[in-house]
Amino acid sequence: MELLPALAASASGLTAERLRLDLIASNLANINTTRVPGDPNGGPYRRKVPVFAEKLREALGPGLGPAPGQQPYQAPGQGVTVAAIVEDNTPPRLVYDPSHPDADANGYVRLPNINVVNEMVDMITATRAYEANVTVLNAAKAMTLKALEIGR
Repeated sequence: MELLPALAASASGLTAERLRLDLIASNLANINTTRVPGDPNGGPYRRKVPVFAEKLREALGPGLGPAPGQQPYQAPGQGVTVAAIVEDNTPPRLVYDPSHPDADANGYVRLPNINVVNEMVDMITATRAYEANVTVLNAAKAMTLKALEIGR
């Protein structure tokens, strides 16, 4: 049994969920941002979500791989990585407020496409995934310590 890859996979999960929580916090902080500084379009803040991808490892050592031109066999077990941070493409919410400085000619303000309930559900899910990764990390650490005690 390999314990160090388990620790690395759990650590990568912790990092990914922390980034997810950071993006959720950013989304909630910008829920009323109607103009993003430096945005050439001058539109409202766009909800950001992470895209995760699994980290794969080659099952065979260097030089033992497939013939030239063939894809190497990839074995799972290296954890997760952030492939990209993308902006949600749903259209902004339109709210009638003619007194707002960013209102258009019809009196509508374009607000970010952020739903507080969805963000809270994502936050709870990310927190639970973070807790699960901490549990795996602690279990792997305990198994390693028990394995080291065998030699005593």
